Amino acid sequence: MFNPFLSIMMLAFEAQKVIELRLVRIAWGGVEAQAEMQSMVSEKINAAMEATGTLMMGGSHETVINRYREHVAANTKRLTAA
Repeated sequence: MFNPFLSIMMLAFEAQKVIELRLVRIAWGGVEAQAEMQSMVSEKINAAMEATGTLMMGGSHETVINRYREHVAANTKRLTAA
């Protein structure tokens, strides 16, 4: 059974790590910071459109949350790569 509270809590904890990593990258400044800020905005717009489409097509909230968690995991992997 789907426990939305647990999934949402996990998403919040995982997203917090991405926020930390992005803030560090932005604090360093330069071209990488500019690219990260642009990426941040475009990713949020794309994720919102994807979630809206999923829900409009009859998808579940669980599907949306899991997809957001996939995006967060990909960002964590990208931002922690050396």
